[in-house]
Amino acid sequence: MKIDKPIKPLPANPAGEGAAHAATKGKSNPPPAARQSGETSVSLGSTAAQLHSMTSSMASTPSINAAKVAEIKQAIAEGRFKVNPEVVAERLLDTVRDLMGSRA
Repeated sequence: MKIDKPIKPLPANPAGEGAAHAATKGKSNPPPAARQSGETSVSLGSTAAQLHSMTSSMASTPSINAAKVAEIKQAIAEGRFKVNPEVVAERLLDTVRDLMGSRA
């Protein structure tokens, strides 16, 4: 199956970037922000602080239990690993309940 080229070519620059380049193109003056001296203060708000806190706590928590993974791999290789469908179904329902509860 042949895919035809689009009728209109896509712009080379992301939206809005072309206008900024066109305005400063050919000028040797630095942008106004570069000409100003002093400090700039930025406040990201409480959400950024919460995200930073969560990132820090997650970094210290191991994401996997390597010993448990090795144990399960060994059981699968030896044919001893049994799946209990009732437990899988119950835990799946618990997860759905938790997700629905967090939305409310």
